[in-house]
Amino acid sequence: MHPPPYKPEALLCTLAPKDKLILFAQDTIDPVAFLGAGFNAALDQAGSKDRAFGPGAEGHGKRFGANFVGQASSEFFKDFAYPTVFSEDPRYYRLGHGGRRRLLHAVEHMFVAHREDGTYMFNFSELLGTSSAVALSALYYPSNQRGFPSAAKQVGYSVITDTGFDVLREFWPEIARKLRLPFRDARELGSQDSRPTTM
Repeated sequence: MHPPPYKPEALLCTLAPKDKLILFAQDTIDPVAFLGAGFNAALDQAGSKDRAFGPGAEGHGKRFGANFVGQASSEFFKDFAYPTVFSEDPRYYRLGHGGRRRLLHAVEHMFVAHREDGTYMFNFSELLGTSSAVALSALYYPSNQRGFPSAAKQVGYSVITDTGFDVLREFWPEIARKLRLPFRDARELGSQDSRPTTM
């Protein structure tokens, strides 16, 4: 039996709208967000995606800007706007123990979220937030294909990517230890990466 990765009596706090706004800001300026935008821009440039951005450093810079704006708008909708409208907790909670069960837990987060009181609900923020960010991207991608088929493809790709990140988030402590990467043990920090307790 594995000990829970949080303090046994810990109750998760409800995020007020201002806290969700802070969460959005923190996720947007996180160094990983800049690395991700740069990496995606490099892949897009290597694959000559959206040639209207142009070649060379200038093209890469424009692609980086577009990728970063896309990430930021997605975080805005998924961390702040829709969670506020639907009284949804936008955070991901690690299960922390088990094998296949943890994988299923990470995948189901795409469809199952928590209300602010800890009860389950459909994850409106993920799907509506992703769709809104894709619709908004038509304004700043120069040769973005319009229409439902193209938008649906982009939403599907984003959903698969987000599911992959949730799986990585679920197993990251073990991966970090295995690779001897710097990582602070969640149990030492009294982490709340677990399913929330219903108030």
